[in-house]
Amino acid sequence: MTLPHDIRACRLCAPRFAATATAHAPRPVPWFSPGARIILAGQAPGLRVHDTGIPFNDPSGDRLRDWLGLDRDTFYDTARVAILPMAFCFPGYDAKGGDLPPPRICAETWRDAALAHIGPAPLTLLIGGYAQAWHLGAPARRAGVTRTVTAWRDHAPEVFPLPHPSWRNTGWLKKNPWFAAELLPALRDRVKEVL
Repeated sequence: MTLPHDIRACRLCAPRFAATATAHAPRPVPWFSPGARIILAGQAPGLRVHDTGIPFNDPSGDRLRDWLGLDRDTFYDTARVAILPMAFCFPGYDAKGGDLPPPRICAETWRDAALAHIGPAPLTLLIGGYAQAWHLGAPARRAGVTRTVTAWRDHAPEVFPLPHPSWRNTGWLKKNPWFAAELLPALRDRVKEVL
């Protein structure tokens, strides 16, 4: 048995997911292998990922691949890119249709083992507040996503904090033109360097 196989078999959150508005069963989507050069530490799969079993298989993934300057083949090559969300399953929606947060038990159960399985990577991308808080600790939790991403130079070139590439953040991207003008060129250069 391998770690990805064990994660795919995980049903820790079955009662939690059954109680959500979506009333779905767990479908963990591990997407990593030893020796990956880039770790994408995200939030949790969305409904489309739950349905297809492919991470970032949606417009957010298209935007993220554009940010990184990667084509789909490179992005989905687990020898190069490890996709390691804070939760491996779609957490579901609340009664109002909002995204539920990634269950902390997933990261507590699997994250250290998954990071050890991948091994040290020269580049880690922290996508969104949950990943930033987990990896950067209390300062990122207190600062929030905007201030953490604004201070990206404090973490580069090994770590780049990023906002989530969701369409919901289009307004944020327009309000923060420095992201496309300054951070993305540096990120794309670093991606090329490590690959």
